[in-house]
Amino acid sequence: MTSSSNPRKRTKRTMVKHAGSDSDNNKPDYLDRWFVGNQESIEEYYKLYSMKIIITPKALSLEWLKEEKLDEVRDMLKFQKLDRFLKLTENTYPYLVKVFLTNMCYDEENLYSQVKGIDITINEEVWLSVIGLRNEGATISRGNTSELGNFNKVQFYKSCLRNQESASRTFNVGGLAAIPRILAYIVIWVLTPRGFNHATLTEEDLILMYCLMNKIKINWINVIRKHLFKVGKKLEYRIPYVILLSQFIEYFQIDVETEVVEEIKALNQITTTNLTKI
Repeated sequence: MTSSSNPRKRTKRTMVKHAGSDSDNNKPDYLDRWFVGNQESIEEYYKLYSMKIIITPKALSLEWLKEEKLDEVRDMLKFQKLDRFLKLTENTYPYLVKVFLTNMCYDEENLYSQVKGIDITINEEVWLSVIGLRNEGATISRGNTSELGNFNKVQFYKSCLRNQESASRTFNVGGLAAIPRILAYIVIWVLTPRGFNHATLTEEDLILMYCLMNKIKINWINVIRKHLFKVGKKLEYRIPYVILLSQFIEYFQIDVETEVVEEIKALNQITTTNLTKI
């Protein structure tokens, strides 16, 4: 197997307007091209990833927040050093992303995969180069909130409501005040995107919102890595982070000359109109 750790380099792209289904790539050699003959990976791809839907990515410009006089939200996101990640709008390689996920594994430090015979190690140097994140900050998750002091999800949710006297057991997004509502949208659609139930906050959503609002530095590499594995192995969950994973493919200079490319439209930017729909 060939490995590569070359610096990030722009690659020549073959633009395809519609990706279609996996059958569109029905060439005798396409599976061998992607998996270099690894039958176990090919079976895993067919069983799971070939049928998984990719979440349409959203992007957020911190300049838009400035224009909308949402400086408080902008400062929260800049504190977390999320500006480069949030504004990713590059084109994507949907099938190669599925190959990446089929072969993906991870340990406490790195992500690993293989695409078209190229071994990929996503270490801190790669994260820093692609989206400016370091492997540092609080490692928090559901059931692991010791670094958050007296965090209580019910009390925190009530503090975020427009009407804090109202009673709700469903953690609905609709009743949130302006700033928590924007943060909820960013968490649900960009930071830990999911393909369903965007109107209700999970405990994980509330934890991330709490850290954003209180400027508790989060280890976002850990958050992204765990979210990928949480949604990756179940058919009903859709694939997140398609732009980020495509950027990893470009970083390692995987040959994309004959691969399907999907263009990410500017319409996927988060705007005031989007926020009124949740």
